[in-house]
Amino acid sequence: NPSEDKKAIRQVPTLRDFIRDNYIPHIHLHRRNFQSTISFLNIHILPRYGSFHLDQVTAAMIGEGHQAMRSKGYAPAMCNKLPVLFKIMFNLAKKQKVQGASENPANGVTLFQLNNAKERYLTSEETVRLHEALERSDNTQLKYIVTLMLMFGCRKRELLDAKWEDVDLERRNWRIPMSKTGKARNIPLSGKALEVLQQLPRWKGCPYVVPNPETQKPYVSLFLSWDTARKRAGLAEVRMHDLRHSFASNLVNAGQSIYVVGKL
Repeated sequence: NPSEDKKAIRQVPTLRDFIRDNYIPHIHLHRRNFQSTISFLNIHILPRYGSFHLDQVTAAMIGEGHQAMRSKGYAPAMCNKLPVLFKIMFNLAKKQKVQGASENPANGVTLFQLNNAKERYLTSEETVRLHEALERSDNTQLKYIVTLMLMFGCRKRELLDAKWEDVDLERRNWRIPMSKTGKARNIPLSGKALEVLQQLPRWKGCPYVVPNPETQKPYVSLFLSWDTARKRAGLAEVRMHDLRHSFASNLVNAGQSIYVVGKL
């Protein structure tokens, strides 16, 4: 029956509609930190796949996007987010009995292998080169962000979402109200970190420590400006997360105990 067939097709939502009506409300309810997921959707998934109906998305299509991200220079772990996110979304669609989601196309995509055993640490000379490149960056906030990450050993998202109300300059303490572990934690501010924080530009009414000057809200992504700076410094393989490793390495080299390093 042609009219029944047309009715069935209309009932299958596009990926864009499903994300807007089902997936976004779901993560708002069940996930604490969802900003990075929304950013990934807007940059890597919606432009390429948003207009396709759920039953039109294939493993081959997801695989092509997966490979395309790798060709653009994204790290394997970042590329793997694409098929993983598709798998999560289609599992949710199937659970909610959404039309067109009887099969999960992401099941047929092979993830890139990760070598997480190798950790990268910046040497003193590399750190100097990186700072010189950051001074030439078009992103005027990036030099502060990288410097503070090297001083705090914090996660990137923790710093980007940090608010001045949680920074006590007098008592030299930064309280992260909700970390990845699900618990609040405190980071002591060294004298040098205090100097950097006092140099930060501020905007009236803006509560964030290192916001995007254009929006006065936390950065969604820093990849392009970071990628330009690290390549300019001859450190194309260094990830922002390696700044956290470097922080720990510097503490150990300075004679701090593993217990102190772990707490910090």
